[in-house]
Amino acid sequence: MDEHQRIPHPPSPAVTLAPWSDEGGLELLLALNTPELTEHLGGPETHEKVVDRHRRYLALDGRGQMFRITLDGEVAGSIGYWETTWQGEQVWETGWGVLPAFQGRGLAATAARLIVAEARAAGRHASLHAFPATEHGASNAVCRKAGFTLVGEASIEYPKGNWHPCNDWRVSLTSG
Repeated sequence: MDEHQRIPHPPSPAVTLAPWSDEGGLELLLALNTPELTEHLGGPETHEKVVDRHRRYLALDGRGQMFRITLDGEVAGSIGYWETTWQGEQVWETGWGVLPAFQGRGLAATAARLIVAEARAAGRHASLHAFPATEHGASNAVCRKAGFTLVGEASIEYPKGNWHPCNDWRVSLTSG
């Protein structure tokens, strides 16, 4: 082979966000509700709580938006943003989950960059925050790779009654 001849690279996988819907939404939440994937969130929820979460996702109605993360059309996880009050200010908050078969490929970081754009386009709030557990290396790395700035450590109540240490990562959604 000629040293100047290039070997074609396969096309990059297409990571997209599909708006949350009844079609497959509940099944995805159930698949993400495992001890392994909820270890830093207080553990799996009951079936009833997962169903309730799915209903809340469908009813955000301008107070945020949930999405299915897809890789070349295949559902790989979930991500979204929603309104919350943080330190006296109304902000967007984000969170995500990626199915084990799709982890380690950079999908969460790509999806987080896409969710920043979605939250920015939605307007309403000046910043988007993520609050991964301090010891959750993978989620903290997602924040760093997606362009969030580490504000510092905090304590978050999630689920209700369960306080845990987390990092406060922030992205400004306003120009300048």
